[in-house]
Amino acid sequence: MTLRNRILVLLAAVAALAVVATASVLHASARAERRNVTQPGGPKITAGRITLTAPGTMVFRNMAWGPHRDELTTVPASDPSGPRTASGVKCLRFYASSGTGVCLQAVHGTVTDTYRALILDAHLKETARYDVPGIPSRARVSPTGHFAAWTAFVGGDSYAGTNFSTRAAIVDTRTGKLIPTLESFRILKDGHVYHAADVNFWGVTFASDDRTFYATLATKGSTYLVRGDLRARTLTTVRTNVECPSLSPDGTRIAFKKRVKGLPKDAPWHLYVLDLRTMRETSLAEPRSVDDQAVWRDDHTIVYAMPSDYGADLYSVPADGTGRARRISGAAVSPAFLK
Repeated sequence: MTLRNRILVLLAAVAALAVVATASVLHASARAERRNVTQPGGPKITAGRITLTAPGTMVFRNMAWGPHRDELTTVPASDPSGPRTASGVKCLRFYASSGTGVCLQAVHGTVTDTYRALILDAHLKETARYDVPGIPSRARVSPTGHFAAWTAFVGGDSYAGTNFSTRAAIVDTRTGKLIPTLESFRILKDGHVYHAADVNFWGVTFASDDRTFYATLATKGSTYLVRGDLRARTLTTVRTNVECPSLSPDGTRIAFKKRVKGLPKDAPWHLYVLDLRTMRETSLAEPRSVDDQAVWRDDHTIVYAMPSDYGADLYSVPADGTGRARRISGAAVSPAFLK
């Protein structure tokens, strides 16, 4: 091939790549514009005032396309698929309890995005903000509202593989004192102090005593349920193969996702409930792999998100292993049930 022909081939290849890139940009732009148009057949959404002290309501991130996408939205807990009231406050992840909320947000920059955690009062007014070191993935508030926690990916972006790193933080919402990473706590594994460079923590869930919490510890290719003590600053292993724990309202059980042999590597989990007194595990009646930190609607029902065309839908399943999973709300994620 002559030099002239090589140059012509190169120019043709560059032109083809330019066409593909332009088409991709136009497609992404068109999709972004469609996201701002009300979703056909989607839920009815109107702007309004929301408080975090209205019992019997579910607050969540609205995923339906339209002007209120990503806003904190509320519905009656008894009618989770009913008309929605949108707040105007946008969050990637959210949770609330006792009039305190935590909202994890993206701050869109010219070159890259950054992330932050906002502590919200009962009227969704910001009372404090903190930098978050990566993509937000989990959020929780203690039953008293005195503590909030969040988890972010600081390397990788999926729990399914092994090439990821997370950082879990806890803040006292009364004093503003921040624990930026649980890696500063002393780990007690099998009765001995444990040190390892590869430890990761995620999925904090709080007890009602403003001292005890649970989380996931990952190290050496295994995951553990750990019980944390905010006063002693310790983390004690409780059980293996537990991820994204969620403590029941009565404090007796943990809902969690468990890796099950034979499932695909990119969807390896099944939902279980662990009785903390007997250490008995109960498999729940959701046949699909669930990558979420489930929440307890009450002492008998688990709620969690599953991927859908508009981001995620919410499903519920009985906590005792009976019944079946059912879809309760479309285009929704990060629910909190206000008591």
